[in-house]
Amino acid sequence: MESPVRRVVTGHDANGKAIVLMDGPAPFFHQMPAEPDWHSSDIWRTESTPTSIASRSEESTLGPRRQMPTRNGTVVRINSFPPEAKYVANMTPEEARKAFAALGNEKASTFGRGGRHPMMHRTETIDYAIILSGEIDMLLDDKDVHLKEGDVVVQCGTNHAWVNRSNKPCKVAFILIDGKFDAELKDSLDQYHLKST
Repeated sequence: MESPVRRVVTGHDANGKAIVLMDGPAPFFHQMPAEPDWHSSDIWRTESTPTSIASRSEESTLGPRRQMPTRNGTVVRINSFPPEAKYVANMTPEEARKAFAALGNEKASTFGRGGRHPMMHRTETIDYAIILSGEIDMLLDDKDVHLKEGDVVVQCGTNHAWVNRSNKPCKVAFILIDGKFDAELKDSLDQYHLKST
């Protein structure tokens, strides 16, 4: 098991001087029940754009597991992906939906509706994914993209899965930004899924 992510949150004292408000392990840590080596730490959340910057921010990550940001919000999260377990390839669409339900976002799962891997999913977000260590493959509808430490992905609401085909864990920092599909794209996505089922 890796050590927890250290999180430092800054703010201001009564005179406006920059200070450290919080310094320690990120308090929200989630493990996937079926795969304890797959885990994530939510680092921070915002709930609006622009977000209010107060002198003393309250803890933003507590509560139930939520994969997605709130409307007009953001999430910063660090995930650790172990090498993919053999059982994942044999998951049914129902099992895949349950895995996403455990993440707080069952409707994101697209397996059985055009997704070619059990962990395929789509979110209505722009996601920045920064590969911190290791390597991982990003699966799209019909293409695999191999990524390694230092690579950055800008995920624009596309159907995808993360698959670690190496023999070591891969750590990825994600910044999720709430978004909205434009009407023309949403219509084409709906049509694509109808053809795929």
